[in-house]
Amino acid sequence: MKVKIPRGTQDILPKDVKTWQMIEEQIRQLMETFRYEEIRTPIFEHTEVFARGVGDTTDIVQKEMYSFQDRGGRDLTLRPEGTASVVRSFVENKLFSIPNQPTKLYYIGPMFRYERPQSGRYRQFVQFGVEVLGSSDPAIDVEVITLAMKIYQSIGLKNLKLVINSLGDQRSRTDHRQALIEHFRPHIHEFCTDCQHRLETNPLRILDCKVDANHPLMASAPSILDYLTDESKAYFEKVCRYLDRLQIPYTVDPTLVRGLDYYNHTTFEIMSSNEGFGAITSLCGGGRYNGLVEQFGGPETPGIGFALSIERMIAALEAEGIQLNAEDNLDVYLIALGDEARELSVVLLNEMREVGLRADRDYLDRKLKGQLKAADRLQAKQVVIIGEDEIAQGQAVVKNMETGEQTNVDLQKLTHYVKENVGM
Repeated sequence: MKVKIPRGTQDILPKDVKTWQMIEEQIRQLMETFRYEEIRTPIFEHTEVFARGVGDTTDIVQKEMYSFQDRGGRDLTLRPEGTASVVRSFVENKLFSIPNQPTKLYYIGPMFRYERPQSGRYRQFVQFGVEVLGSSDPAIDVEVITLAMKIYQSIGLKNLKLVINSLGDQRSRTDHRQALIEHFRPHIHEFCTDCQHRLETNPLRILDCKVDANHPLMASAPSILDYLTDESKAYFEKVCRYLDRLQIPYTVDPTLVRGLDYYNHTTFEIMSSNEGFGAITSLCGGGRYNGLVEQFGGPETPGIGFALSIERMIAALEAEGIQLNAEDNLDVYLIALGDEARELSVVLLNEMREVGLRADRDYLDRKLKGQLKAADRLQAKQVVIIGEDEIAQGQAVVKNMETGEQTNVDLQKLTHYVKENVGM
């Protein structure tokens, strides 16, 4: 029986893992700089967490979740996104009571959505996200946006476009919602089935529809910016002013609504403007979600965050022709010729690894020529050759693979010599 990987998933092979590790390490370094702490939540949660946190009317909840019942009859769901889980944990573990506020968190891990697989999009994907809970200062919105931009810039991406919008406060959204219903209702029969259902449940999501994106009523739809209260307008103006002060270019797009129900006030997306990236240009999205903590039974706590897909990031790197130079070579390769030398090489290999050298040896009993070829393929900086004659003399031959120079080194000083010559 031939077993294949499930559709919409991927194996990340050793040759590619180095790139992933470099990206993750770069992200973690930035998190240290910005003073964000990692949080790790379960891969599955009670289904109610996402129904309540993401929103009953979203495509994620209605169409894309991997849900199941366990043997106890409990409804569980593989997490499709990270914010709801983090907020649930924030409330359950009373992180709001910690003196140092706001609470700045980040996560990285697999998420699951049943959607059509395409370039850079999978049914299991790795998502990195940031959540800041406890501040309603527009400056924290800008910090979060800046952090997202810096992540992409730190790995070399240049063709980036920042798009922002405001969804306003509750009054702004209520007034805009009614205007959208009145705008679309006379011709709603011309729209897709999803949009027809959304008219009464969440008309804002009609603006996010890909099927009817070119319908004339989309272009003439009421703009949320025309319905912002004075307070919401002042908040958004501050966000824009801070971005201007930081000289971060952006575009205001009133149709940017995001796909999740919990957003209000600032929303944003970072897109790739590279021509070879494809039709779906979004790399990262986020925004403010005041009110979500209260939905989980916590105290009134404002929040803002963003999430990005590592797969989409790698696709953007490929589109811009950027290769991360992941070092994948050996400090030293041990060549042992004869039984006594092979036994000694086991001890020497362990000694070298103990002092931090990246070291390996032959395990296939190849001849000298074959072992030298293996060392070359592994890009070993140095090769140590030990045979019967070398053991008898208490020495080993150390070859510099770049210059070809060979040196006889006392076995007692071998590890120290190798370490010194790789610059450790």
